[in-house]
Amino acid sequence: MQTFLVTGAAGFIGSHSVEGLLARDCRVIGVDNLRTGHLENLEIARTSPHFMWVLADAGDEAAMRVLFEQHRFAGVLHLAALVSVPESFREPALNYQLNLAAADSIARLCLEFECRRLVFASSAAVYGADAALPNRESAIPQPQSPYAAAKLAAEVMLLGYAASYGLEAVCLRYFNVYGPRQDPGSPYSGVLSIFTDRLRNGLPVTVYGDGEQTRDFISVRDVARANGEALTQAQVAAGRYNVSTGQGISLNEVLAIYQELFPNTLPINYAVARIGDIRHSRGDPEQLRNLLGFSAQTPFAQGLRELVLGYSEENRA
Repeated sequence: MQTFLVTGAAGFIGSHSVEGLLARDCRVIGVDNLRTGHLENLEIARTSPHFMWVLADAGDEAAMRVLFEQHRFAGVLHLAALVSVPESFREPALNYQLNLAAADSIARLCLEFECRRLVFASSAAVYGADAALPNRESAIPQPQSPYAAAKLAAEVMLLGYAASYGLEAVCLRYFNVYGPRQDPGSPYSGVLSIFTDRLRNGLPVTVYGDGEQTRDFISVRDVARANGEALTQAQVAAGRYNVSTGQGISLNEVLAIYQELFPNTLPINYAVARIGDIRHSRGDPEQLRNLLGFSAQTPFAQGLRELVLGYSEENRA
Protein backbone atom coordinates (compact mmCIF):
# COMPACT_ATOMS: atom_id res chain seq x y z
CA MET A 1 0.00 0.00 0.00
CA GLN A 2 1.48 3.34 -1.06
CA THR A 3 1.55 6.25 1.38
CA PHE A 4 0.88 9.84 0.31
CA LEU A 5 1.19 13.15 2.11
CA VAL A 6 -1.59 15.69 1.60
CA THR A 7 -1.02 19.21 2.92
CA GLY A 8 -4.06 21.39 3.45
CA ALA A 9 -5.96 18.15 4.04
CA ALA A 10 -8.79 19.73 6.06
CA GLY A 11 -9.61 22.22 3.34
CA PHE A 12 -12.32 22.14 0.70
CA ILE A 13 -10.27 20.47 -2.05
CA GLY A 14 -7.99 18.69 0.40
CA SER A 15 -10.68 16.73 2.20
CA HIS A 16 -12.22 15.50 -1.06
CA SER A 17 -8.77 14.56 -2.33
CA VAL A 18 -8.01 12.60 0.83
CA GLU A 19 -11.25 10.62 0.45
CA GLY A 20 -10.42 9.93 -3.18
CA LEU A 21 -6.99 8.57 -2.32
CA LEU A 22 -8.41 6.37 0.43
CA ALA A 23 -10.89 4.99 -2.08
CA ARG A 24 -7.89 4.02 -4.22
CA ASP A 25 -6.58 1.88 -1.34
CA CYS A 26 -3.83 4.33 -0.48
CA ARG A 27 -2.56 5.29 2.95
CA VAL A 28 -2.81 9.04 3.55
CA ILE A 29 -1.10 11.34 6.03
CA GLY A 30 -3.14 14.55 6.16
CA VAL A 31 -1.55 17.77 7.44
CA ASP A 32 -3.34 21.04 8.16
CA ASN A 33 -2.86 23.92 10.58
CA LEU A 34 -6.62 24.71 10.44
CA ARG A 35 -5.98 28.34 9.53
CA THR A 36 -8.70 28.07 6.92
CA GLY A 37 -9.45 24.34 6.96
CA HIS A 38 -12.05 22.66 9.15
CA LEU A 39 -11.51 19.39 10.98
CA GLU A 40 -15.15 18.38 10.36
CA ASN A 41 -14.29 18.18 6.65
CA LEU A 42 -12.25 15.08 7.54
CA GLU A 43 -15.05 13.34 9.42
CA ILE A 44 -15.32 10.57 6.81
CA ALA A 45 -11.57 10.21 6.31
CA ARG A 46 -10.91 9.86 10.03
CA THR A 47 -13.01 6.70 10.15
CA SER A 48 -10.46 4.97 7.90
CA PRO A 49 -7.60 2.98 9.48
CA HIS A 50 -5.46 4.10 6.55
CA PHE A 51 -5.70 7.81 7.37
CA MET A 52 -3.58 9.71 9.89
CA TRP A 53 -4.36 13.30 10.82
CA VAL A 54 -1.53 15.65 11.83
CA LEU A 55 -2.07 19.18 13.13
CA ALA A 56 0.91 21.05 11.72
CA ASP A 57 1.93 23.84 9.39
CA ALA A 58 3.12 22.57 6.02
CA GLY A 59 5.68 25.36 5.98
CA ASP A 60 7.25 24.16 9.24
CA GLU A 61 10.21 22.29 7.77
CA ALA A 62 11.16 20.64 11.07
CA ALA A 63 7.65 19.23 11.56
CA MET A 64 7.45 18.05 7.96
CA ARG A 65 10.89 16.47 8.20
CA VAL A 66 9.64 14.23 11.00
CA LEU A 67 6.85 12.97 8.75
CA PHE A 68 9.20 12.39 5.81
CA GLU A 69 11.51 10.44 8.12
CA GLN A 70 8.66 8.31 9.48
CA HIS A 71 7.00 7.49 6.15
CA ARG A 72 8.25 6.56 2.72
CA PHE A 73 5.96 8.85 0.76
CA ALA A 74 5.18 7.74 -2.77
CA GLY A 75 4.04 11.26 -3.51
CA VAL A 76 2.94 14.58 -2.03
CA LEU A 77 -0.17 16.59 -2.86
CA HIS A 78 0.67 20.13 -1.75
CA LEU A 79 -2.57 22.08 -1.32
CA ALA A 80 -1.74 24.16 1.75
CA ALA A 81 -1.70 27.83 0.76
CA LEU A 82 -2.90 31.32 1.37
CA VAL A 83 -5.89 31.24 -0.95
CA SER A 84 -7.20 34.78 -0.57
CA VAL A 85 -6.26 37.19 -3.33
CA PRO A 86 -7.25 40.25 -1.24
CA GLU A 87 -5.23 38.94 1.70
CA SER A 88 -2.21 38.54 -0.56
CA PHE A 89 -2.37 42.30 -1.20
CA ARG A 90 -2.69 43.07 2.52
CA GLU A 91 -0.08 40.54 3.65
CA PRO A 92 2.51 40.10 0.87
CA ALA A 93 5.09 38.60 3.24
CA LEU A 94 2.59 35.98 4.43
CA ASN A 95 1.66 35.29 0.82
CA TYR A 96 5.33 34.67 0.02
CA GLN A 97 5.74 32.38 3.01
CA LEU A 98 2.65 30.26 2.43
CA ASN A 99 2.54 30.17 -1.36
CA LEU A 100 6.20 30.07 -2.34
CA ALA A 101 8.53 29.33 0.58
CA ALA A 102 6.41 26.42 1.83
CA ALA A 103 6.38 24.86 -1.64
CA ASP A 104 10.16 25.16 -1.78
CA SER A 105 10.50 23.52 1.63
CA ILE A 106 8.25 20.61 0.65
CA ALA A 107 10.07 20.14 -2.65
CA ARG A 108 13.49 20.01 -0.98
CA LEU A 109 12.22 17.43 1.49
CA CYS A 110 10.93 15.37 -1.44
CA LEU A 111 14.39 15.44 -2.97
CA GLU A 112 16.13 14.63 0.31
CA PHE A 113 13.89 11.67 1.11
CA GLU A 114 13.58 10.36 -2.47
CA CYS A 115 9.88 11.11 -2.89
CA ARG A 116 9.82 11.64 -6.62
CA ARG A 117 6.24 12.84 -7.19
CA LEU A 118 5.01 16.28 -6.10
CA VAL A 119 1.61 17.54 -7.24
CA PHE A 120 1.26 21.27 -6.65
CA ALA A 121 -1.99 23.24 -6.50
CA SER A 122 -1.57 26.23 -8.77
CA SER A 123 -4.25 28.51 -10.15
CA ALA A 124 -5.75 29.85 -13.35
CA ALA A 125 -5.10 33.27 -11.82
CA VAL A 126 -1.60 33.11 -13.34
CA TYR A 127 -3.12 33.81 -16.78
CA GLY A 128 -4.41 37.28 -15.87
CA ALA A 129 -7.33 39.21 -17.29
CA ASP A 130 -6.22 39.62 -20.90
CA ALA A 131 -5.16 36.11 -21.89
CA ALA A 132 -6.62 34.65 -25.08
CA LEU A 133 -9.38 32.08 -24.68
CA PRO A 134 -9.28 29.27 -24.07
CA ASN A 135 -6.41 29.66 -21.61
CA ARG A 136 -3.58 27.38 -22.72
CA GLU A 137 -0.52 26.45 -20.71
CA SER A 138 1.70 27.80 -23.50
CA ALA A 139 0.38 31.36 -22.97
CA ILE A 140 2.67 33.92 -21.38
CA PRO A 141 1.41 34.33 -17.80
CA GLN A 142 0.27 37.77 -16.68
CA PRO A 143 -0.26 37.54 -12.90
CA GLN A 144 -2.10 40.55 -11.51
CA SER A 145 -1.92 39.89 -7.78
CA PRO A 146 0.72 38.80 -5.26
CA TYR A 147 -1.24 35.54 -4.96
CA ALA A 148 -1.00 34.77 -8.68
CA ALA A 149 2.64 35.86 -8.80
CA ALA A 150 3.57 33.51 -5.95
CA LYS A 151 1.75 30.59 -7.58
CA LEU A 152 3.59 31.25 -10.83
CA ALA A 153 6.92 31.60 -9.05
CA ALA A 154 6.32 28.28 -7.30
CA GLU A 155 5.62 26.62 -10.64
CA VAL A 156 8.87 27.94 -12.10
CA MET A 157 10.83 26.84 -9.04
CA LEU A 158 9.33 23.33 -9.02
CA LEU A 159 9.88 22.84 -12.73
CA GLY A 160 13.46 24.01 -12.23
CA TYR A 161 13.85 21.23 -9.65
CA ALA A 162 12.29 18.84 -12.15
CA ALA A 163 14.84 19.75 -14.79
CA SER A 164 17.74 19.71 -12.34
CA TYR A 165 16.99 16.74 -10.11
CA GLY A 166 14.31 14.70 -11.84
CA LEU A 167 11.51 15.69 -9.43
CA GLU A 168 8.18 14.71 -10.99
CA ALA A 169 6.56 18.09 -10.41
CA VAL A 170 2.99 18.30 -11.69
CA CYS A 171 1.59 21.82 -11.37
CA LEU A 172 -2.19 21.81 -11.67
CA ARG A 173 -3.84 25.09 -12.56
CA TYR A 174 -7.31 24.90 -11.03
CA PHE A 175 -10.10 26.95 -12.56
CA ASN A 176 -13.32 27.78 -10.65
CA VAL A 177 -13.71 24.86 -8.27
CA TYR A 178 -17.07 24.43 -6.55
CA GLY A 179 -18.90 21.82 -4.52
CA PRO A 180 -19.82 20.62 -1.02
CA ARG A 181 -17.70 21.86 1.91
CA GLN A 182 -16.78 25.15 0.28
CA ASP A 183 -17.11 27.62 3.13
CA PRO A 184 -19.65 30.35 2.22
CA GLY A 185 -18.55 32.41 5.22
CA SER A 186 -15.06 32.83 3.87
CA PRO A 187 -14.33 36.27 2.36
CA TYR A 188 -12.69 34.54 -0.61
CA SER A 189 -15.15 31.73 -1.09
CA GLY A 190 -16.39 30.85 -4.56
CA VAL A 191 -19.38 32.72 -5.95
CA LEU A 192 -21.48 29.54 -6.05
CA SER A 193 -21.14 28.77 -2.35
CA ILE A 194 -21.96 32.40 -1.53
CA PHE A 195 -25.04 32.35 -3.79
CA THR A 196 -26.17 29.03 -2.31
CA ASP A 197 -25.80 30.27 1.24
CA ARG A 198 -27.75 33.45 0.60
CA LEU A 199 -30.54 31.81 -1.36
CA ARG A 200 -30.95 29.06 1.24
CA ASN A 201 -31.46 31.80 3.82
CA GLY A 202 -33.92 33.77 1.70
CA LEU A 203 -31.47 36.58 1.07
CA PRO A 204 -30.93 38.40 -2.23
CA VAL A 205 -27.78 37.92 -4.29
CA THR A 206 -25.85 40.60 -6.11
CA VAL A 207 -24.23 40.19 -9.50
CA TYR A 208 -21.54 42.71 -10.37
CA GLY A 209 -21.93 43.50 -14.05
CA ASP A 210 -24.51 42.27 -16.54
CA GLY A 211 -24.23 38.59 -15.60
CA GLU A 212 -22.82 37.62 -18.98
CA GLN A 213 -19.32 37.15 -17.60
CA THR A 214 -18.30 33.50 -17.84
CA ARG A 215 -16.31 31.10 -15.72
CA ASP A 216 -15.01 27.57 -16.20
CA PHE A 217 -16.71 25.91 -13.23
CA ILE A 218 -15.36 22.48 -12.32
CA SER A 219 -16.69 20.19 -9.60
CA VAL A 220 -14.45 19.49 -6.63
CA ARG A 221 -15.11 15.79 -7.23
CA ASP A 222 -13.46 16.08 -10.63
CA VAL A 223 -10.59 18.10 -9.17
CA ALA A 224 -10.03 15.47 -6.47
CA ARG A 225 -9.98 12.80 -9.15
CA ALA A 226 -7.42 14.77 -11.17
CA ASN A 227 -5.27 15.09 -8.05
CA GLY A 228 -5.49 11.35 -7.44
CA GLU A 229 -4.59 10.50 -11.02
CA ALA A 230 -1.64 12.90 -10.98
CA LEU A 231 -0.36 11.32 -7.77
CA THR A 232 -0.84 7.64 -8.56
CA GLN A 233 -0.35 7.12 -12.29
CA ALA A 234 2.93 5.34 -12.92
CA GLN A 235 4.26 7.74 -15.53
CA VAL A 236 3.77 11.49 -15.68
CA ALA A 237 5.67 14.34 -17.28
CA ALA A 238 6.58 17.33 -15.14
CA GLY A 239 4.77 20.42 -16.32
CA ARG A 240 1.84 22.81 -15.98
CA TYR A 241 -1.66 21.52 -16.62
CA ASN A 242 -5.10 23.11 -16.58
CA VAL A 243 -7.76 21.42 -14.46
CA SER A 244 -10.82 22.67 -16.28
CA THR A 245 -13.88 21.62 -18.24
CA GLY A 246 -13.22 23.71 -21.34
CA GLN A 247 -16.70 25.25 -21.05
CA GLY A 248 -17.57 28.79 -20.06
CA ILE A 249 -20.82 29.27 -18.16
CA SER A 250 -22.29 32.72 -17.59
CA LEU A 251 -23.56 33.86 -14.23
CA ASN A 252 -26.98 34.38 -15.79
CA GLU A 253 -27.02 30.70 -16.77
CA VAL A 254 -26.05 29.85 -13.20
CA LEU A 255 -28.88 31.99 -11.84
CA ALA A 256 -31.41 30.29 -14.11
CA ILE A 257 -30.57 26.96 -12.45
CA TYR A 258 -30.78 28.54 -9.01
CA GLN A 259 -34.24 29.86 -9.83
CA GLU A 260 -35.32 26.27 -10.49
CA LEU A 261 -33.81 25.12 -7.20
CA PHE A 262 -35.15 28.09 -5.23
CA PRO A 263 -38.40 29.10 -6.98
CA ASN A 264 -39.29 31.64 -4.28
CA THR A 265 -35.99 33.46 -4.53
CA LEU A 266 -35.86 37.24 -4.35
CA PRO A 267 -35.07 39.23 -7.51
CA ILE A 268 -31.41 39.33 -8.46
CA ASN A 269 -29.58 42.59 -7.81
CA TYR A 270 -27.30 43.78 -10.60
CA ALA A 271 -24.59 46.26 -9.66
CA VAL A 272 -21.77 48.04 -11.46
CA ALA A 273 -18.96 45.70 -12.48
CA ARG A 274 -15.98 45.76 -10.14
CA ILE A 275 -12.66 47.07 -11.38
CA GLY A 276 -10.23 44.25 -12.04
CA ASP A 277 -12.80 41.49 -12.39
CA ILE A 278 -12.03 39.12 -15.25
CA ARG A 279 -14.76 39.14 -17.90
CA HIS A 280 -14.26 35.62 -19.25
CA SER A 281 -12.28 32.61 -18.08
CA ARG A 282 -12.10 29.24 -19.79
CA GLY A 283 -9.35 26.65 -19.74
CA ASP A 284 -8.15 24.27 -22.42
CA PRO A 285 -8.19 20.80 -20.80
CA GLU A 286 -6.34 18.98 -23.61
CA GLN A 287 -2.88 18.68 -22.01
CA LEU A 288 -4.18 17.04 -18.85
CA ARG A 289 -6.34 14.75 -20.96
CA ASN A 290 -3.25 13.70 -22.91
CA LEU A 291 -1.18 13.21 -19.73
CA LEU A 292 -3.67 11.38 -17.53
CA GLY A 293 -6.64 10.53 -19.73
CA PHE A 294 -8.55 12.91 -17.47
CA SER A 295 -11.77 14.67 -18.42
CA ALA A 296 -14.25 16.38 -16.14
CA GLN A 297 -17.29 14.15 -15.73
CA THR A 298 -19.72 16.20 -13.63
CA PRO A 299 -22.26 18.21 -15.68
CA PHE A 300 -22.57 21.68 -14.21
CA ALA A 301 -26.30 21.48 -13.41
CA GLN A 302 -25.73 18.20 -11.56
CA GLY A 303 -22.74 19.60 -9.68
CA LEU A 304 -24.66 22.69 -8.64
CA ARG A 305 -27.45 20.52 -7.29
CA GLU A 306 -24.84 18.51 -5.34
CA LEU A 307 -23.54 21.77 -3.87
CA VAL A 308 -27.04 22.79 -2.77
CA LEU A 309 -27.74 19.31 -1.34
CA GLY A 310 -24.39 19.25 0.47
CA TYR A 311 -25.12 22.64 2.00
CA SER A 312 -28.54 21.43 3.17
CA GLU A 313 -27.11 18.28 4.77
CA GLU A 314 -24.35 20.21 6.54
CA ASN A 315 -26.83 22.65 8.02
CA ARG A 316 -29.13 19.88 9.23
CA ALA A 317 -26.23 18.19 11.05
